[in-house]
Amino acid sequence: MNIIKNSLPEGGFPIVGVSNVRKSYVIGSLEIPVLSDIDLKLERGELLDIMSSSGSGNSTLVNLIDCLDRPTEGQALVRGRDLNRMSDQELAILKGLEIDFSIRTFNSVPLLTAFENVLLPTFANMRINIDPTKRARELFKVMEIQNRVNHRPRKLSGGQSQRRSIVPLINDPTILLADEPTGNLDSRTGS
Repeated sequence: MNIIKNSLPEGGFPIVGVSNVRKSYVIGSLEIPVLSDIDLKLERGELLDIMSSSGSGNSTLVNLIDCLDRPTEGQALVRGRDLNRMSDQELAILKGLEIDFSIRTFNSVPLLTAFENVLLPTFANMRINIDPTKRARELFKVMEIQNRVNHRPRKLSGGQSQRRSIVPLINDPTILLADEPTGNLDSRTGS
């Protein structure tokens, strides 16, 4: 697993801390080790790229940071909270307040417009300081698809759908996890 950190000039406090993390899955009497002795610290404003071959544990590491799993050994902290000491309900609340995930597939409700699809995550959002309609319009403008807000998913090109997958940004998450978010975009749009 190759981990590359790119610092942005913002400073602040640790957002993610992973120390001596091991993760294994047990299937019957077989224990399958996936992560071994992972150490990682991310500060506010840092970018992290995880590049590895399929099956090497990158998704497991992302699942730990995304509060979807807990380490078998070691400590995983998100916003200073130890995942092993949190209930499932506390993990769900932490995830709902702080973390969002963007994937390269275009999960859209076909009967809704692009704008309505982007607004969907705001209904479960626990943050009250965000005007979802205003934020959605800003995001469509930044992604240069403001002329597509009223189009249904099948009327969007692959690149437009990829840019519409900005959905997680609408809730202004502290941690944004992405799985190849620009995989279907041309080099100019993807940067």
